[in-house]
Amino acid sequence: MTSQPAEEAKADLALDELGVVQLKWPQGVSITELDAVAAMQNVNDLCGAGRHPMLVDMATTAQVSRGARTVFGRPCQASRIALLGASPVDKVVANFILGINKLPCPTRFFTSRDDAMVWLLKEPAATS
Repeated sequence: MTSQPAEEAKADLALDELGVVQLKWPQGVSITELDAVAAMQNVNDLCGAGRHPMLVDMATTAQVSRGARTVFGRPCQASRIALLGASPVDKVVANFILGINKLPCPTRFFTSRDDAMVWLLKEPAATS
C-alpha cells in the first residue's frame, strides 16, 4: 500500500494494491472547507496523472460543512467514489454530499466495505 504523507490533514490516505485510493476520516471529525481542499489535493497528488476509484471511509463523521460539500463536488483524480458509513447519521451526512446537483464522477453510499469494493472495481459501462 502506498501512503501519501498529509501535512495538517485530518484524513489518512493510501493507494492500495488493487489501485483503490483509501481515504479515511477520523471518528467524530467535522470536515471544513479547508479540510476538504487539503484532502482533495492530497488525492490528486497521490494519483498523479492517473485516475483511480476511491473509497471514502466516513463512518462516524460528525458533520461536513457547506464549503466542504462544494469542494467535494469538484472534479479530482477519482474515477468513482464509494462513501462508506456505518450508521443512519452517516447516511444523512452522505446524502448531503450526494445532494450536490452534479457530482464529478459516479458516487454511491455503502454500509458494507465488501459491497463498496465490488462496485469500485467493476468495469465502467462503455459509452458510445
